[in-house]
Amino acid sequence: MAETILTSEKPSNSSLLNPPSRIICHVCQKQFSQYTCPRCNSRYCSLHCYKSHNLRCTESFMQENVVEELRQLQPDDQTKRKMLEILKRVHLEEEANPLDEDVDDSTLSDETIQRILSGGEVNINDLSLEEKKRFQRALASGELSKMIEPWDPWWLKPAARTICLSKDGSRLVQPTVSPEDDPEINQPSEIPHGPEKALPSLRKLISTEPSPLLAVHLVDIVYSYCFTLRAYNGDWQSDALGSAVVALSISCVLGQAAQPETVREALCCCLEQTCSPAYRHIGGLQLGLTLVDDVTSLLSLGGPALICMLCDLQRMIVAAERELKSEKQSKLRKSEMKNKLKLAERKVYFIMCWVHEQPGEAWSSLATIVSAEKGSIMDHGGNKSFSKTEKNVAENKGKALIEEM
Repeated sequence: MAETILTSEKPSNSSLLNPPSRIICHVCQKQFSQYTCPRCNSRYCSLHCYKSHNLRCTESFMQENVVEELRQLQPDDQTKRKMLEILKRVHLEEEANPLDEDVDDSTLSDETIQRILSGGEVNINDLSLEEKKRFQRALASGELSKMIEPWDPWWLKPAARTICLSKDGSRLVQPTVSPEDDPEINQPSEIPHGPEKALPSLRKLISTEPSPLLAVHLVDIVYSYCFTLRAYNGDWQSDALGSAVVALSISCVLGQAAQPETVREALCCCLEQTCSPAYRHIGGLQLGLTLVDDVTSLLSLGGPALICMLCDLQRMIVAAERELKSEKQSKLRKSEMKNKLKLAERKVYFIMCWVHEQPGEAWSSLATIVSAEKGSIMDHGGNKSFSKTEKNVAENKGKALIEEM
């Protein structure tokens, strides 16, 4: 039966977690659409069509998103302390490098800055018209990003090489109080905590042998975790639901229930998402290659570090489930998201139990394979190798995967 091609103008029900239907691009009318404009629901096939479909639409959408985020932001004591540190740092830089007195490049007025320093809340509506213009210019130029202290990934720190867990997979030092009694337990730390309880044997979870593809799926999951933490500057707690959505959109294993069969296929799928219009502004292919290095680094640290990483990802998804309850969305959309998060949380926990039972030498072998695949991707010209993904899948059907393991 011939495949049906949709040309309807009705809004798409697709999302970051669901691939879109095969609908003709509304801009060029030549290619199948792969994306949907988040503002007008217009379907498009490429970045060129996205930019040309309606410039005012895309600019106003980004501006409304910023305004809405500022309106909903309810800063806590920790956020205020961070803001105070940023303002102090900026003030010291201005004193060290004074500008011409006739030129006023300050983003905020002295009155607004004093309100922030005194602990008061400031939103977009509190700014004057001139302050709003300055703020938007600083946001568009990336000036505000310079005020954020760069985050160093925990898996690149020396402490990550000395992670120790008990034989049952649980962390060696248990907290004396629960996270509900002491919120500081959930605050970001240098190294994520391991599981609080012993990890069960795989025989208690499944009655059959685990899939030989789990090592490949682990590469996909580790990449999505590293991407999310770098995108959120290491602080997924500030937006657990948004972080989880990003992680699931990058990981085809968690977000689409896909089953990549080779390390190259898993990496290419992740890199395609990283270079897509939705995330290209974060860093594109250069960021993607850095993330492949992150995957190699985490795998080289061994089982305890991988378990801590998966445990942190599980906590992110569980926190996202809690935040979802207070979201104002349709029941259908909310139920769909809840099911995806629950399924992803179970997959992460299962992979965590599987990692715990693997021999230590398996991870160095897998890290070597990931590093070799990165070199192969670079040799083939980065993005050009993505088009060969389907061919690689067909050629590797039935072949043994990661025989070293």
